[in-house]
Amino acid sequence: MDTDKKVSLACAVLTVSNSRSAGDDTSGNILVHGLAQAGHQCVRRDIVGHDRYAIRRILSEWIADPEVQVIMTNGGTGFAERDCTPEAVRVLFDREIDGFGELFRQISYTEIGSSALQSRAIAGYANNTVIFCIPGSNDACQTAWDGIIREQLDSDHKPCNFAAPLRRRNTEE
Repeated sequence: MDTDKKVSLACAVLTVSNSRSAGDDTSGNILVHGLAQAGHQCVRRDIVGHDRYAIRRILSEWIADPEVQVIMTNGGTGFAERDCTPEAVRVLFDREIDGFGELFRQISYTEIGSSALQSRAIAGYANNTVIFCIPGSNDACQTAWDGIIREQLDSDHKPCNFAAPLRRRNTEE
């Protein structure tokens, strides 16, 4: 494989919301647009309510799907009673990417001040699939994409990125 060629990843976007539909999923659209602009494909997309077992069912299917390399969820990461995305997803991780939530909150702090501490954004690996769970607001999705995820899915980003291990996974199959 040509290692100088930019890696295009197969991605999935899951919006966690009780009120959004395919027609008004603006935060999901931001992520899908960012993926397309970066040369990646959105191969799966869905919307699910705030139900930890429904979230786990969809993510488990995507994690087991060899076509899906990256999953981004948006929504359900706050402190409202219904918010359960971290609890739904964390148990599926083989390894957590601790720095993602820390960095997201640091970047968010410059935008929204101390309200950033209420973000429970997390990320991890499951079955060699990288998973990012971010808040569902349009601004939070844009912040996560622009400030962290875009670079980490870019095979040219140095000194390291998540695209390189995913590229190796593709060449081993």
